[in-house]
Amino acid sequence: MQKVQIAPSILSADFSNLESEIRTIDKAGADMLHIDVMDGHFVNNITFGPALVKSIRNKTNLPFDVHLMIDPVIKYITEFADAGADIITVHLEAKDDTRGAIELVRSLGKKAGIAINPETKIDTIIPFLDVIDQVIVMSVHPGFAGQSFIGDSIDRIQKIKALIANRDILLEVDGGINSLCSQDCINAGCDILVAGSSIFNTNNYELSISEIMGS
Repeated sequence: MQKVQIAPSILSADFSNLESEIRTIDKAGADMLHIDVMDGHFVNNITFGPALVKSIRNKTNLPFDVHLMIDPVIKYITEFADAGADIITVHLEAKDDTRGAIELVRSLGKKAGIAINPETKIDTIIPFLDVIDQVIVMSVHPGFAGQSFIGDSIDRIQKIKALIANRDILLEVDGGINSLCSQDCINAGCDILVAGSSIFNTNNYELSISEIMGS
């Protein structure tokens, strides 16, 4: 069984000291960096764009897991790919052409993912299982850091894991992840845990990651 990976979300990092935060989280045992991109349209919050991704690309060798909570999305994919994204995930709920977005990501040599919100029916991912590398199950309503984990997400993780079956697709859980719910997510079949405030709002990132991973 593949080891579950941890993807700290820099949305919760101290942006006045971002380079140090990234280097510290790298040494603390992160497997990748999760980068939440929000546009103030698809979700209410606004975060950052390709320029930020490019500016931190040379601060770490960790893969960049770029989560695009934006709509339209296709017109920006190439910019994020050029900025240094390794994985680019788009939302099923965006009105843009989901398959077209995924195919563009793959044509740029990047891994492609789809994200699904808590209220979206899980069978909507089925048409894309032949072209994606990961699924992000949102365990909060997207838009803001620091929300509480939605308990019903465990059942959704299990059902989506069953849909993925034996395909080479990673299952990522994003939202409200901490040491109280992480093991349930792991037991339900997730491959990657995204955690923000439960890591960056602590004094010991290595210990926080260890507690979330149950080690």
